[in-house]
Amino acid sequence: MSQTLQGKIALVTGGSTGIGLGIAQEFVNEGAFVFITARRKQQLDDALAQLGNQAAGIQADVADLAALDTLFDQIKSQKGHLDIVVANAGGGEFAPLGAITEEHYDRTFDINVKGVLFTVQKSLPLLSKGASVILTGSTTSALGGKDFSVYSATKAAVRNFARSWIQDLAGQDIRINVLSPGPVQTPGLLGLVEQEHQQGLLQTMASLVPLGRVGQPAEIGKVAVFLASDAASFVNGAELFVDGGQAQI
Repeated sequence: MSQTLQGKIALVTGGSTGIGLGIAQEFVNEGAFVFITARRKQQLDDALAQLGNQAAGIQADVADLAALDTLFDQIKSQKGHLDIVVANAGGGEFAPLGAITEEHYDRTFDINVKGVLFTVQKSLPLLSKGASVILTGSTTSALGGKDFSVYSATKAAVRNFARSWIQDLAGQDIRINVLSPGPVQTPGLLGLVEQEHQQGLLQTMASLVPLGRVGQPAEIGKVAVFLASDAASFVNGAELFVDGGQAQI
């Protein structure tokens, strides 16, 4: 059976859990060798145990530029190039206007915007002809969100990166697209509230989705496979929503 990404070398930042792990798993399933990053070693080890010998983990904080340099040096020495980069590492916390702190703002923008920017910029020397760059966005870039304005603003910035960068890279045969999930059942989503409120959060989120449920990481991963593959060879600068219809109504 042929595999869509056979022989491809991929990087998925924040690939040890949630959507990132779902993407990494689908890439491995389709024949790619995948580097994943995480800030915590235990999460990396747990993810690698699941992914198997077609994956390698590198501990790195994408908001730390020196750590990114080390990351790409290791990838260069081990594999020499990259065919796919998924700038996925990110996160957010609830904070309504009036209660937003400078620390909250800096933390959210550092990982979601600064981290994405320098992950992609520092990857450029390693990108092969026909490479695919995927930025993880969010439906919040279009919809906003109550108590979630800082996170939503970061994802709007990510969306605009793709629009601008495809112009910067015109003629270089590098595609950049945004994959924007709706609510997906991940530790990150559930971690927004206390454990006793998690089921209620999922039910509330599901009620906003025309399909009537939240997504699963593997469903995001399968769409990432499409964007990474030659089947998407003329898809560039797009935002592909994987949201059960939430942002489409």
